[in-house]
Amino acid sequence: NIHIPMMNGSVPSENGGEGSALIFLGTGCSSAVPNAMCLIQKSDPPCYVCSQSLSIPPEKNPNYRGNTSLLIDYCQSDGKHKYIQIDVGKTFREQVLRWFTLHNIPQVDSIILTHEHADAVLGLDDIRSVQPFPTNDIDPTPIFFRQLPSFSFFKLAVKFPYLFQKKLKEGQEVRRVTQLDWRVIEEDCEKPFLASDLSFTPLPVSFSNPLLEIVIHVSLLDLSGDSNCLCLLGDAWRRLRLPWFPFGEKSRVAYISDVSRFPPSTEYVISKSGGGQLDLLILDTLYKTGSHNTHLCFPQTLETIKRLSPKRALLIGMTHEFDHHKDNEFLDEWSKREGISVKLAHDGLRVPIDL
Repeated sequence: NIHIPMMNGSVPSENGGEGSALIFLGTGCSSAVPNAMCLIQKSDPPCYVCSQSLSIPPEKNPNYRGNTSLLIDYCQSDGKHKYIQIDVGKTFREQVLRWFTLHNIPQVDSIILTHEHADAVLGLDDIRSVQPFPTNDIDPTPIFFRQLPSFSFFKLAVKFPYLFQKKLKEGQEVRRVTQLDWRVIEEDCEKPFLASDLSFTPLPVSFSNPLLEIVIHVSLLDLSGDSNCLCLLGDAWRRLRLPWFPFGEKSRVAYISDVSRFPPSTEYVISKSGGGQLDLLILDTLYKTGSHNTHLCFPQTLETIKRLSPKRALLIGMTHEFDHHKDNEFLDEWSKREGISVKLAHDGLRVPIDL
């Protein structure tokens, strides 16, 4: 079973929040919400969603959205927790101060980057804030990425040369910077890699532009028992896509951000008519109307949900066009009509997963 928390992040969980969970650190687009232009160049009438940020604190405002990011709080069979960070965008430091403190997250044990755009990597410098001090004397945090034409080690090194430097020049002062262990996901789809005791297996697929699918095996009950998997979908021409897709004994969940379409093989696996019904689908939706070349927008998102037919869905990646309360009222009616529970997610949301 999957429990959906209330707006303030509280969770009606029988295990008291001690088990594994997904924590939504950010549910907004690259520019985040509020949109700064709405506040410095006010329209008439003013943007209702963005104007709320001037009077309602972010922790009480579900329309306050940071860059889309997910933290996996992975509770192992011995009760120990490992924390896997997916994307580290421009709003990462703010997300740490607000949501790590609320949910008692003490550190990040590993990182996965889905693409090298600003909303996914520009918070890497602030990883040092969740690393022990003195930072230079610790084991570096493993960080996984895929070498692609649009996403390379060299592009990241241009952005953060000091995060790649291994040897100091003579007389150079030691600086306290984020310590990272850069690990390239290999091309061999038969060779898995490990991150925080989870097994990741890359699976290449093809659909229109070249795509990449990464399956991450997560055993939340027992490493030798039934496993779950986390899938990364990507567009090699543009960027990686990242759904979360565990196969659990009691729950099946898919997390899919930055996506505009699915290869048929992937859609089959996560659809009720194909590989089996999802208990929870977490899906991208950028604009209220129209379409986008790298994102689903609201009409396509709802059509996708109808095709996949999960038991319930939460939406992420929204711009300021979405009002959390009003659009959830619309979605309540849509849900009753279609027989699928769908709501907008919000920053700080914690979703425990019973397996």
